Amino acid sequence: MTVRETLDFSSRCQGVGRRPKILKEVSARESAAGIIPDADIDIYMKAIAVEASKRSLQTDYILKIMGLEICADTMVGDAMIRGLSGGQKKRLTTAEMIVGPARAYFMDEISNGLDSSTTFQIISCFQQLTNISEYTMVISLLQPTPEVFDLFDDLILMAEGKIIYHGPRNEALNFFEEFGFICPERKEVADFLQEILSCKDQQQYWSGPNESYRYISPHELSSMFKENHRGRKLEEPIVSPKSELGKEALAFNKYSLQKLEMFKACGAREALLMKRTSMPRWLNWGFWISPMTYAEIGTVINEFHAPRWQKETIENITIGNRILINHGLYYTIEEYHGSRPIKRLCQEQEKDSNIRKESDGHSNISRAKMTIPVMELPITFHKLNYYIDTPLEMLKQGYPTKRLQLLNNITGALRPGVLSALMGVSGAGKTTLLDVLAGRKTGGYIEGDIRIGGYPKVQETFVRILGYCEQADIHSPQLTEFVAEVLETVELDQIKDVLVGTPQKNGLSMEQRKRLTIAVELVSNPSVILMDEPTTGLDTRSAAIVIRAVKNICKTGRTVVCTIHQPSTEIFEAFDELILMKNGGKVIYSGPIGERSSKKISGVSKVKSNCNPAAWMMDVTSTSMEVQHNMDFAILYDESSQHRDTEELVEKLSIPIPNSEILSFSHRFPRNGWIQLKACLWKQNITYWRSPEYNLRRIMLTVISALVYGVLFWKRAKILNDEQDLFNVLGAMYLGSTTIGSYNHQSIIPFSTTERIVMYREKFAGMYSSWSYSFAQAAIEIPYVFIQVVLYTLIIYPSIGYYWTPHKFIWFFYTTFCSSLSYIYVGLLLVSLTPNVQVATILASFFNTMQTLFSGFILPAPQIPKWWVWLYYLTPTSWTLNALLTSQYGNIEKEVRAFGETKSVSIFLNDYFGFHKDKLSLVAAVLITFPFVLIILFSLSIEKFNFQKRLLNASIENEHLID
Repeated sequence: MTVRETLDFSSRCQGVGRRPKILKEVSARESAAGIIPDADIDIYMKAIAVEASKRSLQTDYILKIMGLEICADTMVGDAMIRGLSGGQKKRLTTAEMIVGPARAYFMDEISNGLDSSTTFQIISCFQQLTNISEYTMVISLLQPTPEVFDLFDDLILMAEGKIIYHGPRNEALNFFEEFGFICPERKEVADFLQEILSCKDQQQYWSGPNESYRYISPHELSSMFKENHRGRKLEEPIVSPKSELGKEALAFNKYSLQKLEMFKACGAREALLMKRTSMPRWLNWGFWISPMTYAEIGTVINEFHAPRWQKETIENITIGNRILINHGLYYTIEEYHGSRPIKRLCQEQEKDSNIRKESDGHSNISRAKMTIPVMELPITFHKLNYYIDTPLEMLKQGYPTKRLQLLNNITGALRPGVLSALMGVSGAGKTTLLDVLAGRKTGGYIEGDIRIGGYPKVQETFVRILGYCEQADIHSPQLTEFVAEVLETVELDQIKDVLVGTPQKNGLSMEQRKRLTIAVELVSNPSVILMDEPTTGLDTRSAAIVIRAVKNICKTGRTVVCTIHQPSTEIFEAFDELILMKNGGKVIYSGPIGERSSKKISGVSKVKSNCNPAAWMMDVTSTSMEVQHNMDFAILYDESSQHRDTEELVEKLSIPIPNSEILSFSHRFPRNGWIQLKACLWKQNITYWRSPEYNLRRIMLTVISALVYGVLFWKRAKILNDEQDLFNVLGAMYLGSTTIGSYNHQSIIPFSTTERIVMYREKFAGMYSSWSYSFAQAAIEIPYVFIQVVLYTLIIYPSIGYYWTPHKFIWFFYTTFCSSLSYIYVGLLLVSLTPNVQVATILASFFNTMQTLFSGFILPAPQIPKWWVWLYYLTPTSWTLNALLTSQYGNIEKEVRAFGETKSVSIFLNDYFGFHKDKLSLVAAVLITFPFVLIILFSLSIEKFNFQKRLLNASIENEHLID
């Protein structure tokens, strides 16, 4: 759907609410007071009070205030289809809610992906709605700038599920000062409030002597707030009834819960009736003779001695040990394992756990410890332009040219060891610039000069020394992450064995996934690392951890550039240089970060001492400021001395170093094909093993189907009196083979689609070839299909009563195995040929239909018209039924009644189906050929087709384009 369609749909679903009543009341009061309303306001009020059948005026209004007009007719898109930028999608999510008549809004992290200027404008609008229209709004923000933070009236500060402070925003600092914590002069209040809750950062804000300091946990801070006059004042209106009269009339039951629910709650609370140490000593023998005792002890010790429970509490006891002590189950390992080898093993595990704790990522010590040498290569780009074909909706709006320019004469340099920030408003072209530099665009037209180490960029070799961390953290959810040096650099060493998981469901947190994205690119030892919004979606402290990791990487001599939104002062000052862009893909500043960026601009206010310099920079260079001062910052920059300095630097770095050689490699990929295949197979093996929702489900469905069919066709294979008995057996064979096949290719489609997105990223990064990925994907299915077919055969073969001879049993197993593999590989092929799951599923349904029609079950081969019989021979199921039926009955000479005639079974199979036992060798060869052919087609499709459209990541939001 397009942006406008999304909002229109939301508006129609939410209706008009109380707006007609409000309009009626307002009109009545205006008439009584003799007031003539403003014509525009009157039209707007009447328009939003009536449900629109298609296009809504409220939609146009929300598009305007949310800055989405320029992309109103653009498809939303996703990871595979071009569409909106990340910032636009976040604004669309917000707009989708406020387009309705609701008066209470709860908004979670609505500023992710937005620049500070846009965030300030949106929050300002919400502030006016709240104050004027008396809306109720609760908004959670991760990295609010001081200007945005000051727009709020009240503040709710939470940690570990507890409220630390709830009250007026301007009294928050006073609350913490009462307990000895003072915010430094240049520290942003929002950053201070988040860091004071961390045991790693709290002490630096302590105003008393260091000797008297102790860490105050969120639990203690929450208790202190409740005892404070602010907390008591907050509870008074909650606990006090608004009216003392008739309060009993509101209660219909003595208790608030039903008796069953109360019993469940009490039962859950009393799961541990009595801990062991609370029992009388003379009853301890009962504890030790119970088998459940040892099961419980073994389970809880194994769990609570795991690394994730080894964080120490205030009492210098780990959380796991504290839980065991509280439940009377704290024992040393020696009490249960007397043997010295096991004892030494446990001690080694404990030592490893201590090492993990000591190498925790919260150390403030700089960690530029990458010992692997790196090739230091600068990047220069001069007069860089990027065009795409103008979208049809813009041509309809009157856009004059057939090409749409997204980057406009971009010139700059990125140097080794210099951490560069790429900033600009949403849609300025930051991600587009990174994609062009990385060579990730799959279409469009690129002009200009890009050089690596002074030599023209060659994409095939550039990907070998490039690490590109995309905005979306795309990883296989079943993998863990490791490699010691890299983990230590990005501070992931403590959680190296944690599953990546699925975003917002399980596994790594958002901040950890960001660092993992960086680590994945870092393990290939790249010289250049491009990062697209590494801090988006993180709170201030998590963002600081990520930037610290990025800083560590930069110190190793790599060329690093990051796009970034809404950085705090601390994060902004961590960067060395800045490239600032405006709408239209133009650069308005490129150079060192400092006061020079403001001194070069005349007519704008200077940055205030307590103002976030990044937010100030975005504000004074906004489009509204350009209109106010009648200036174009891009033109001012082009005429400035800073631009000339950048041109000189680019010219200097564009000249190769003497005695250097152009970047080249003897092979396209870092490792040969065999090692690539083994690596991909290793990854697929882990992924499949940790995907029970895929593998266990299809195996269970196969077992259930085998049991059902076994009961339904119980001993039917031994009954041979007429043709119907043979048809019954054929039906059992057909149902079995198609059922397993359908399960397989229907379940592989969504699973493989998820992995394909990861493959696109890793393939672009030059990790492996598409052939290695394809063969590994096909090979890993073989053992799981083998297990599936073994279980199916062991159940269905004796149940139906097939002939118990080794020859016939092996034929049955071989045929079913080849058929199941073919179905699996058809599913993989459909995924490689289609852009998404929906299209692949539709084609899978069509494939099942064709399998049914031309399998020979409904219409045998001799009866199929000649012009369609070729499809019979291209259908895997037809060969499957041929092999199954012929191998069982091709040599059976028993006579049966068939359509009024008496024939032997073997002759009937040849006359009616065209099956003959002498052709079984050919059938066996064809059966094994199908999987191989499908694998090759799958590999070719993965190699040739790429459905990840990256023509226009930033979408169509450059406002000057439709002037």
